[in-house]
Amino acid sequence: MDLALLRTFVTVHRAGSFTRAAALLGLSQPAVTSQIRTLERQLGRPLFLRQARGVTPTSIGDELAHKAAPHLDALVEIAETGIDDDSFLRTLHLAGPPEFTAERAVPALTSLTGDDGQGFALRASFGNAEETLEGLAAGHHDLAITTAQPRGALLTATALCDEEHVLVAAPRWVARLGSTKLRRKGAQALKDLPVVEVHESLPFVSRYWATVFDSRPSASGTVIVPDLRAVLACAVKGAGLAVLPRYLCAPALERGEVAELLDPPVPPLRTYFLVVRTGTLAMPHIARAHEWLLRAAVTWS
Repeated sequence: MDLALLRTFVTVHRAGSFTRAAALLGLSQPAVTSQIRTLERQLGRPLFLRQARGVTPTSIGDELAHKAAPHLDALVEIAETGIDDDSFLRTLHLAGPPEFTAERAVPALTSLTGDDGQGFALRASFGNAEETLEGLAAGHHDLAITTAQPRGALLTATALCDEEHVLVAAPRWVARLGSTKLRRKGAQALKDLPVVEVHESLPFVSRYWATVFDSRPSASGTVIVPDLRAVLACAVKGAGLAVLPRYLCAPALERGEVAELLDPPVPPLRTYFLVVRTGTLAMPHIARAHEWLLRAAVTWS
């Protein structure tokens, strides 16, 4: 069986589209279509079901991808690093949400980088869960951190850690509200406060309201900025209330720059997953980074 055909097949399987696979491979779409048809003729079985948008693998296609993909990835690794060049650092491509990746994952992995022959070079990129998982499946990343647990057998996810969310605001807002009023009225006491969030849909505030108050927030975002670190900075300046991961706002809480508005008995939690393409943990640099992050996460709170 031609390895070039297998490489094209695995790329289509990961990309879910002949068009996207062609772009990744640097081929024309007719060339990709022709190679897949050739492979299907050789196997005597269809590998994909053509749909209006992209393709869906058949059961035979899924089986072949899960058997072939890890070995093809290993061959690519050998081709990129060279068989005899033991001193060459492998490059780990990591992707995840900007704040968590920058504040937690990258610092944890930097101790594994270097030129001692046991480490790797690190390249990090940021994106939302959907973008990150699509990039991982397409082969753009080696390791992904995401709050969405992927389905199917192409990707393998391991729970990394839980993130506690806290409701905070600048001290002047806390003083204006008063703890007694807040405990008595709950969400009603907060309805007139400005809100700082990462998106117009208020994902963090809505999750907090649903968990703690069993309701939906009535306010709209006053300041929308797509980075939780910027949300914290705005909250410190008094722009309004915000829901933030505890690890991110803990220093500001200790310094008194923001205050926690509530201490619910069951705080909202969000789980992070460490995700790889199935089979790629056979690659030493990916396996080492994966293990190191799981160890580091034990101390994260």
